[in-house]
Amino acid sequence: MLSPACAGNSSDGSQILNGQVNLNNATSSLRTDLNGVGQDVGVQSVAAGNALDVTTMNDTQVTSDQYASAANISSDLGASVQNVGGNVAIQGQAVCNTASVSTDPTVTAINNTQQCNAVDPTSGTYVWANGVGGSLSVANSAIGNTFEADSNAQKMPVNNTQLNNSKVNAMTTATVSNVAGTVSVTSAAIGNNAQIVHYSTDP
Repeated sequence: MLSPACAGNSSDGSQILNGQVNLNNATSSLRTDLNGVGQDVGVQSVAAGNALDVTTMNDTQVTSDQYASAANISSDLGASVQNVGGNVAIQGQAVCNTASVSTDPTVTAINNTQQCNAVDPTSGTYVWANGVGGSLSVANSAIGNTFEADSNAQKMPVNNTQLNNSKVNAMTTATVSNVAGTVSVTSAAIGNNAQIVHYSTDP
């Protein structure tokens, strides 16, 4: 079995070794009924098998292995919102493995491996909203593996491997009326997702 995440500092910067294994269910269930709020409202439900977030300001080497199997990872969010003076943001998410690396050094080297063999990352988000003075956003997502990295290092070698062997389900229902601002409703089911941003190092 892999060891937990650890980080060390030396003259060569930071060396981070992350090993995460999840074999159990991860479930989040949230019900909320909000009425008569003068300012903004935020509602969020997240279920995750394994999660890693790395932020450094020096040369960094990251080796991350995440594995989830035989588990049910699910988020169930129900929100009733009415008579809100400000903005309303509602988010539901179920993710098997997630890793994020952000650095500002000369060298960033990343080896990332993610395997999702869970039963099914499933996110259900159900919203009823009426009478919102600002804008309304509803975002619901189910993801097998997701990885993101950003750096302004001169050198940024990245080795990313993602394997999803699970069903991925995102179910979204929104009933909306009387919203003064903009309305945004999104639903996404994704097996593997990777985003890598390497900022220009030119003078």
